[in-house]
Amino acid sequence: MSSTDAKKDGRKKAKVDGATETLEVNNLGISWFAPFTVLSTSSISFFRSLRENLRVDNLVSTDQFHFTRKSQLAIGQESSRVVENDLPGLVCNDLCNGKENICIPVTNEIDVPPVAPEKFEYLSSIEVAKNFVIPASAEGCNCKGKCTNTRTCSCARLNGSDFPYVRKAGGGRLFEPKAVVFECGPNCGCGPKCVNRTSQQGLKYRLEVYKTPDKGWAVRSWDFIPSGGYVCEYTGVLMKTSELDNVSMNDYFFEIDCEHTMNGIGVREKRLGEVPISNGLGAGEDGGDKLLVESDPDYCIDAGSSGNVARFINHSCEPNLFVQCVLSSHHDVKLARIVLFASDDIPPMQELTYDYGYELDSVVGADGKVKELACHCGTADCRKRLY
Repeated sequence: MSSTDAKKDGRKKAKVDGATETLEVNNLGISWFAPFTVLSTSSISFFRSLRENLRVDNLVSTDQFHFTRKSQLAIGQESSRVVENDLPGLVCNDLCNGKENICIPVTNEIDVPPVAPEKFEYLSSIEVAKNFVIPASAEGCNCKGKCTNTRTCSCARLNGSDFPYVRKAGGGRLFEPKAVVFECGPNCGCGPKCVNRTSQQGLKYRLEVYKTPDKGWAVRSWDFIPSGGYVCEYTGVLMKTSELDNVSMNDYFFEIDCEHTMNGIGVREKRLGEVPISNGLGAGEDGGDKLLVESDPDYCIDAGSSGNVARFINHSCEPNLFVQCVLSSHHDVKLARIVLFASDDIPPMQELTYDYGYELDSVVGADGKVKELACHCGTADCRKRLY
């Protein structure tokens, strides 16, 4: 394409490491870069459509295109080198302080002057409360390198004689929500890149924590997230729910209610698949295999003073993420890891949300009175109350 054609088509040329690239910027500071050498007719049509619509939800991510954000001051400049400090309202360069494989910036364009979230300790994985005993690691599969054979892999047999993840470029994708996902663990013979370790392989998408006008802090992704894509784990301190201090004042805790999902208890929709659990706290007194039955959650993850990016993900009555219970190191479903996956294709810059699963009138304050909290998700089927 000649420089004249590029000018007519509304794109600008920029130099990055000596390579000529196209640059598209919309009114939200969203830009796309792609080497001219990879631009096909369909790619050019896509850029034209993007420019005409100026809609973020038209964006998709591929191996050829790179998505990033720029401040309004940077829009229109010839340089395509984006500096994170140019993000509008930036209050923190990296929420996780290098504990994740991807930086998580925090922005606040609501408050004047902009303020950062209250300080907390960032945990990239679950921390166990003092005097809390984790079950022994389960027996693992004998696979080597990567698990590929569903007939010989013992972890696949736990998942209904199949692997729960579909191998795709960029990482595994959960085929469908399941009662429980059994991932490979510390006693398995496969390596860290095995697709059945998808939720153990770190963040895959660039996340941003940002301030909203009416919902406090929220989370969005700079990248397109495909349906079934792993987003993050909910981390914090694993402990007994009965030992949680000031529960009525703590907005950052997650009751491990996997049994509710397995059995369709309360507002949880029962998922396909029966889950036999052996020799764990969830097994019967005789230690034999049995299906877990209804009970109140005995354990929770407290993210009040320590946790990760998941603590900032808001509730929605029509969420784009779903909660998946995952077992890897042990097989006690009462202590399952809480992992969030995309329930549908999620375009860049769309807020990430999941259903908190509260039943109405289920939260009682310290004074013994039922607490009510309005829902501000703004969806068409909003229940108007979170609890």
